[in-house]
Amino acid sequence: MRVVIQRVKEAQVKVGAQVIGQITQGMLIFLGVAREDSRLSADYLVKKITELRIFEDSQGKMNVPAAEVAAQFLVVSQFTLYGNCDQGRRPSFDEAADPAKGEELYNYFVTQLKATKAIVATGQFRAMMDVSLINDGPVTFIIDSK
Repeated sequence: MRVVIQRVKEAQVKVGAQVIGQITQGMLIFLGVAREDSRLSADYLVKKITELRIFEDSQGKMNVPAAEVAAQFLVVSQFTLYGNCDQGRRPSFDEAADPAKGEELYNYFVTQLKATKAIVATGQFRAMMDVSLINDGPVTFIIDSK
């Protein structure tokens, strides 16, 4: 699994004209699932993300994990994180999981993240979504489960 995490002041996702997920201060998480991923991959990322100290302490240093600031999470599926652009002009998505596996692991990831008692909103798997955010920093990280 691969995530792109953005620390945000707020974020939302729409399908059509309808807002289906929205958060205030926290993390916007774009989640991609690879063919070889498993639930262990999701467990690793949930632990890593929830313990990641990317929020500022009283001295303005990134030293505080999500729980200490009551950070919220917006999780958006994004298979294009496994797009390979090395050859030609059209990305190859051979490394991405098939849709059934991708959805199963996406839902598992969301369930495990909710189990931390955090507020978790989501996009809609396999939908065209409009994502908007106010990036805080900007602060952006890419994490692989491998």
